[in-house]
Amino acid sequence: QVQLVESGGGLVQAGGSLRLSCAASGRTFSSFDMGWFRQAPGKEREFVAGISRSGGSTYYANPVKGRFTISRDNARDNTKNTVYLQMNSLKPEDTAVYYCAADAPPYSNSYNLPGAYDYWGQGTQVTVSS
Repeated sequence: QVQLVESGGGLVQAGGSLRLSCAASGRTFSSFDMGWFRQAPGKEREFVAGISRSGGSTYYANPVKGRFTISRDNARDNTKNTVYLQMNSLKPEDTAVYYCAADAPPYSNSYNLPGAYDYWGQGTQVTVSS
């Protein structure tokens, strides 16, 4: 089993920044592809960003390209098994609950599909005021 815990959400004005964190525990973090998704009220869950196991490849949804950055910390001793989402130039339309997700072996290599992920966090609320 894998436990994912998001943090860092909150209320911010348009144009501001937030950094989300997702701490993983339970299995070797470096064996997971990771993703961030978001879900606004009345809308389907949508892909935001994804990162490969090594961190060498990243993927972004068009609405967040150039504003958001995904990264990860694969500590060998598992003390910092965390994936981050740095969000800059936030807009009101970024308001949503943000979820991190982990894709365990066998890998789907479909970073943008919610069904590709095996484990999900509980989500953290991000609210951007205009």
